[in-house]
Amino acid sequence: MYTNPKTLLAFIALFTLGFSQISSAAPEQSNPKEVPILDKLSDHYYLDLKPAGKVELPRIFWDEDGISFFSSTTAAINSGKYIDQYYLENNEPAQAKAVSYKLARTDGTPTRIDLSITSKLVYFWIVGIFLTFVLIPLSGKYKSGIGRDTEPRGAFQNVMETFIVFVRDEIALTNIGEKKYLRFTPYLLTAFFMIMFMNLFGLMPWGDSATANITVTAALALTTFLITQFNGTRDHWEHVFWFPGVPAWIRIILTPVEIIGLFTKPFALTVRLFANMASGKVLVYSIIGLIFVFSGIFGDAVAWGTSWIWILFALFIYVIKIVVSILQAYIFTMLSALFIGMAVAEHDHDHDHDHDEHAHANTDYEHVQEAVAVHARS
Repeated sequence: MYTNPKTLLAFIALFTLGFSQISSAAPEQSNPKEVPILDKLSDHYYLDLKPAGKVELPRIFWDEDGISFFSSTTAAINSGKYIDQYYLENNEPAQAKAVSYKLARTDGTPTRIDLSITSKLVYFWIVGIFLTFVLIPLSGKYKSGIGRDTEPRGAFQNVMETFIVFVRDEIALTNIGEKKYLRFTPYLLTAFFMIMFMNLFGLMPWGDSATANITVTAALALTTFLITQFNGTRDHWEHVFWFPGVPAWIRIILTPVEIIGLFTKPFALTVRLFANMASGKVLVYSIIGLIFVFSGIFGDAVAWGTSWIWILFALFIYVIKIVVSILQAYIFTMLSALFIGMAVAEHDHDHDHDHDEHAHANTDYEHVQEAVAVHARS
């Protein structure tokens, strides 16, 4: 097994640091005036555990007077330093009750930097902690010889073995090559399991899919981008800025295209994963929402009579989302391996090889001419 615990912990630490500053800077809020379906896709400063209620998350602000930490949004309002923007926007008397959970300073000015913990960050942490406690003991089994010198033991290790061998042999080895694939396998395994479980956790009751937030997928794509560029070979950079064997005037056209291409790849990774996970949620909520649409148009009797159709259809889409959750993890990992493989590959300069062959052919032709001339003179 090639799951390195240090790589896993460093990967989680990088995502946590980046996501805590990116996603909490300006998350979408839960506002009474928002569309319910869109609100389900938003990032919140609380965990929605209906019907039990909401669990407010800690709030952290960095303003002119330093960093302020509060145990919840309500605690921040009770401190007298902050107020819910809902009351400001609607010219209502300030109350301690959080409505939109979007806070501003009591003088009406927005907070400088909001580093508060959000719901998607919480589920990101949950997946990271879950994988830490699952994969490190599993790695210990392999180090002791179970699954390496002997057959894997237990259903769980056999299932994980299937995923691990698949990522190692079918993704890393196929796209990166035999010489360097083991170097990047720990990262690819970590990315695959992180994305897969973040997707699956979003399907659980009260769960939230962190990958349905574009800042999470951007952090994932940024990690792939940095690994790709920092491990790029000399040939990789020559084919970005120099293009051996290409006329100089064509390089003027190709170089900007290649530079833009370096950034379009992580952008495609970001949007592809985010759009697929977010659209699945929208589809499920929209189908269930047809019950209420029929109730408003045709009455409660028609809504109750047709509700079983929409529920079964939503369940079907839900099952499809389980498959998509694993499929999207595979696609992201496969594309990451492909980009890394392109960057670390040692290219054969065929144009130089052809030039040398042409030179050798000319030399051989000259030798033949000299032999003919000597034979003629004799």
